[in-house]
Amino acid sequence: MEKDIILTNEGLQELQEELNHLINVVRPQVIEELVEARAQGDLSENADYDAARNRQAEIEARIKEVETMISKAKIIEEDANANKKTGEVKLGSTVTFTNKKTNKQLKIKIVGGIEADPFEGKISNESPLAKALLGKKVGDTMEVRELKEPYKVEINVVE
Repeated sequence: MEKDIILTNEGLQELQEELNHLINVVRPQVIEELVEARAQGDLSENADYDAARNRQAEIEARIKEVETMISKAKIIEEDANANKKTGEVKLGSTVTFTNKKTNKQLKIKIVGGIEADPFEGKISNESPLAKALLGKKVGDTMEVRELKEPYKVEINVVE
């Protein structure tokens, strides 16, 4: 069974914009590069032609990859008001929590693996932290098990 690609509406929109850019901007540029390289003559020893063909193959592969991701996308329902009412952490939730070991407060959003970007505070639902938080509520304290030593976190706010 093929796995769904979990995305937020924002993540789906970004993929659609990337696909549009690849098809309508990048692909025509690569075709133009191929035409120019082909016009240089002997294709057997033409490095520009080889480079353009390689770039074309990369672009076509990325287009196919993005189309597949969009076709398999499962959109996360993001309802901040519902999350605040229930206080339960779900896929798409933004969670503020305190690391009990360092006593630091952190804020993260739980997203699918495709959108994960720790530098933007977006973590994968497959990460140890997300697995520990999912299904828990404001005020809960739980242990996060990582490769290093486990640590405890307490949920402060769920949006």
